[in-house]
Amino acid sequence: MRVSDQSIRLTKAFVNLHHLTHNMRLLQELVGSRPLWPCIKADAYGHGAVIIARHLTSLGYKTFGVADVEEGLALVQAGIHATFIVLSEALPEHCHALIAHNFEPTISTLNMAEALAFEAEKAGKRIAIHVKVDTGMGRLGLQPEEVQKFLDQCVAFPGLHIRGIMSHFPRADERDKKYSLRQLRRFRQVLEAIQEYGIEARHMANSAAIFDLPDSYLDAARPGIAIYGLHPSREIANPRVNELKPVLEWKTRIVFLKEVPAGTGLSYGHAYHTKKRSLIATVPVGYGDGLSRNLSNHCTMLVHGVRCPQVGRITMDLTLLDVTALRGDVQLGDEVVIIGRQGAEEVTADELAQKLGTINYEVATCISHRVPRIPSQLEEEK
Repeated sequence: MRVSDQSIRLTKAFVNLHHLTHNMRLLQELVGSRPLWPCIKADAYGHGAVIIARHLTSLGYKTFGVADVEEGLALVQAGIHATFIVLSEALPEHCHALIAHNFEPTISTLNMAEALAFEAEKAGKRIAIHVKVDTGMGRLGLQPEEVQKFLDQCVAFPGLHIRGIMSHFPRADERDKKYSLRQLRRFRQVLEAIQEYGIEARHMANSAAIFDLPDSYLDAARPGIAIYGLHPSREIANPRVNELKPVLEWKTRIVFLKEVPAGTGLSYGHAYHTKKRSLIATVPVGYGDGLSRNLSNHCTMLVHGVRCPQVGRITMDLTLLDVTALRGDVQLGDEVVIIGRQGAEEVTADELAQKLGTINYEVATCISHRVPRIPSQLEEEK
């Protein structure tokens, strides 16, 4: 979306860069002098990868995690100068792009190692790689007993430089850390067995581990959800998680108001009927923007600092609110907060996630690309 188009859309997501800076300082304080490699995959968890990356590079961060080659290319094309670690396994067909842009792929197959080495030598380059070890995630990576043989195979290729070795926690956000501690012990056993390879970057810690598992910091940490001021879960023990500040606010405006009598059916299927004479506001946000249809009749939005119930089925482009409590005060063009603070009230991504039976990650990443992300430097209200 062109910058000139952003003012046209009535539904926008505002990205508070002051809060982003605050969150990064908090995370950096927790890990000390170790580098943070922020994860900005999935369009920076729905916050706008280019906006987030530009601000993080201005703060001095130079290495980012992306999901795939395409995400890295989009950031390069946007003028972001940084090192991109591709966290998902790529295929040999991606090797040319990986090498051309000096991306650092995560690998755990000999097939990919051979393809990368061949393309790197052909280009007269040496590509840095990160070897993935599956210590208990069960998704990608070598089994611990396979690592040494795989490293020997990689060392044999002049075109490869084993820069990093990594693993990932699936349960670090749980109150009971027994499984995560067993994982960490497995990873440390691998690291002890491969000291002779001189690998410079050992990394495993995600957001939850940064708060609750300091022994996992190793040489670098890969924060994700916490960057954006969202809690990894409700079970984080470290009270400093409460210092995080949400980076994103999602807002729209009222485009239509109407008085309807009691018993009026609203929206598709008339899944809601008014119980009394009501003032109904229409706002231009719907499931096409990422507001889940499953929230129909189960969420509230803020108008004039008051929680107003959403009524009727959420449609693709429009949603209805009961603003009867604001009769006489509400008018066309008034701001409506979907996620964020207005006055003394706040609607959070966690609140919507709980209503949907999901996690805040999904709520944020599901906000559609047709919702412009607008960077702001607003200070916290006093």
